[in-house]
Amino acid sequence: MFSVDRLRILRELAERGTVASVAEALSMTPSAVSQQLKVLAREAGVALLEPDGRRVRLTDAGQALVLRADDVLAAMDRAVAEMANYRGSPRGQVRVASFPSGAALLLPPVLTALTDSGVELVAGDEDLPPSEAWKLLADYDIVLTHRDERAPSLAGPRLAARVLMREPIDVVVAADHPLANRDSVRPEELADETWVSVRGGFPVDDVLESIATVTGVRPRIAQRLNEFRVIETLVASGYGVALMPRFAVAHPDLTVLRLDGVRAARVYEIVTRPQAHRRPAIATVLAAFEAAAEDVLTR
Repeated sequence: MFSVDRLRILRELAERGTVASVAEALSMTPSAVSQQLKVLAREAGVALLEPDGRRVRLTDAGQALVLRADDVLAAMDRAVAEMANYRGSPRGQVRVASFPSGAALLLPPVLTALTDSGVELVAGDEDLPPSEAWKLLADYDIVLTHRDERAPSLAGPRLAARVLMREPIDVVVAADHPLANRDSVRPEELADETWVSVRGGFPVDDVLESIATVTGVRPRIAQRLNEFRVIETLVASGYGVALMPRFAVAHPDLTVLRLDGVRAARVYEIVTRPQAHRRPAIATVLAAFEAAAEDVLTR
């Protein structure tokens, strides 16, 4: 029989990558983590780890056991949740990571909806590229992330993903910009502009790459910043133009232009472990996010 605690350590190693980081997360010493992994390998009767330079990595058997560990740990979580149901309404703490602009839009109504629910939401703002969002599940129960609408879903064997909403991405210009009297703009009309953009790997930058494909001109990017409030201020001050998610635009001195001829939107996606939604507390938070997103889209 496998120890549930040792399976949890193995999963932590799969997600965190090093024995030292697992030890820190679980308040153990590195030697204790290594010892527990050796015991687990004896229980399995097969090598679970192999050297990788100065570190270790999972063998094929280790990776297979991590998948089964997900099932076992999810079953344990469900058992705890079912016992909670016998005690009354869903209760407990749910850790939620979200990208900053998504948190600004959805977190206030979610927290309002959870008032008096017995569920405590602990929020963290984490700004990782969508391809790396899964790493946050080592520390969070729910991850709210965003991706270009043409990018594939983040769902996989060890991830469950649900789409919350689609948010168009528009062009923003200063009030005195030559395009400021327009409602929309085509990519080829932006070929000579100077851009203020986000770092590579994020949905807004993906749209800028699409513009480059349509125009055949590489965009002239003066600054790369991931804080939309700073981007807005620079654009309003005349330092360039920018792409902005529609619901994130707040500066009063900006003109918003619809982008024609390019699929330009980001998708909000909620990522959890595959069986996490069976925990009543997590299900309650997921429902609150879905309701908040629906309210935004129907305003």
